[in-house]
Amino acid sequence: MHPITLNEPFRAVFYAPFYVAEARGMFAAQGLEVVRATAGDPTKAAENLLSGAADIAWSGPMRPMMLRDRDPSCPLRSFCAVVMKDPFLLVGRGPNPGFTLADLPSLRFGSVSEVPTPWWCLQDDLRQAGIDPDALNRTTGRSMADNVAAVLSGDLDVAQAFEPHAALAEAKGAAVWHRAADRGPSAYTAFYATEARIAERRIEFEAMIRAMAHALAWIAEAPPEEIAATIAPMFRDVPRDALATALARYQALHLWSPTPHFPREAFEQLRRAMTTAGILKGAPTFEACVDEDIVTHALRG
Repeated sequence: MHPITLNEPFRAVFYAPFYVAEARGMFAAQGLEVVRATAGDPTKAAENLLSGAADIAWSGPMRPMMLRDRDPSCPLRSFCAVVMKDPFLLVGRGPNPGFTLADLPSLRFGSVSEVPTPWWCLQDDLRQAGIDPDALNRTTGRSMADNVAAVLSGDLDVAQAFEPHAALAEAKGAAVWHRAADRGPSAYTAFYATEARIAERRIEFEAMIRAMAHALAWIAEAPPEEIAATIAPMFRDVPRDALATALARYQALHLWSPTPHFPREAFEQLRRAMTTAGILKGAPTFEACVDEDIVTHALRG
């Protein structure tokens, strides 16, 4: 098998299954040589796939959906489901067990600026609850770290963030008020590649799918402290107890797909959110955007 160049868009705790597959030798056990490189952002990862600088990447299925909506000839396709629930949280100052999304318009709220999908999905949740997203007193353009710091200082009431920001904030007296994963399936992360590269590297990509199946099975059952120890070299600036807390929360939420098969309902939720946010003008289909055949074939082997 040929060496594979794999792009991660950026470093994130919710990408833990990919790091587990690497750290625990699950790619190597399939006879693979996988060279991981950090693209820096999802747009750059997609550019690397289209230019041939990378063979495969992981990212939100939103990217093939969005690019195919703009250009139906776009060759990118998603496969191998990994994160199939929304990893974002609403973090506020102190416990607030009675919080609901109906409270959000009355609060000073900081939304995520680094990536678009969490705000698209939250907007859809708000609309589903009969709340106008434009009615929010929303701060935009600041990082998750800055927004969480503003919550702790009292300059914001609540911020949208992923882990480990929430676990780190909890250690300083903040609390998680809302978990987006509770809405159910949502297509957040899978592998993707061009159709040509999928055909050229099918043997290697099927081996990667099998490795991820092992990683998903392991991470579903492993103690959070063991998962934290496994991926800690990827998060040297995060205290081990905060990393374990973050992983325990995601594990309890069943954030990670039980298998690499891509759930259609997760795709449909994301497509609806992107449509109601005005991102999609058409309706890219599951079959056009997702290659389930390679997963089915890989897991038979």
